[in-house]
Amino acid sequence: MESELQRILEPEVMDTSEEAAEYDSMDHREVNFRFVRDFLSYQPDVAAVLDLGTGTAQIPIELVKQCPPAQGIAVDLSQAMLDLAKENLQKAECSSAFQLELVDAKGLPHADQTFTSVMSNSILHHVPEPIVVLKEAVRVVEASGLIFFRDLVRPQNLEELDHLVSTYAGQENDRQRQLFRDSLHAALSLPEVQALVKSLGFPPESVKLSSDRHWTWAVNR
Repeated sequence: MESELQRILEPEVMDTSEEAAEYDSMDHREVNFRFVRDFLSYQPDVAAVLDLGTGTAQIPIELVKQCPPAQGIAVDLSQAMLDLAKENLQKAECSSAFQLELVDAKGLPHADQTFTSVMSNSILHHVPEPIVVLKEAVRVVEASGLIFFRDLVRPQNLEELDHLVSTYAGQENDRQRQLFRDSLHAALSLPEVQALVKSLGFPPESVKLSSDRHWTWAVNR
């Protein structure tokens, strides 16, 4: 019997233009569409949305596409990612909807209850201590505001990891496949995420598997 896969951290920040371009060129369209569709299914107030770990701003662009009134702030710790995000927002004519900020999600500069909702796609697997990011999200969202996190779930063993890489990154180049593999290895398990949200006073069952490779936490503060 294969031993359970342990978490192996990957670099917290992709901070070279090459890494950012590699990430941006991967096909995230279906994943991003589903993320935004599911986020909107909770009927969040989109007047002041915070996107944590926006990367190259693909999620905010998809959000404005599906819900044109949406506006807010998108933050990332990588200047290289934000440089591409600025280009992407301009191309999509979304620059007026979302403001970009070079910010560490572990220590947000925003005041308590600033945002009507907080969303984040695939930030926690980059962070050594994910609880810090979750605490910050809870702090800056308004009372009754939606908190919506989605990320990869760590496979149980190497066989499952190999299967996921082959299935979902089989058409990508070697570097992109390795990025996906490393991200899966760095991800949290479902019980680990449930324990984190429970420690913050939220129901552990508010974290659920949402695909064969993702968990989702959706809750109102």
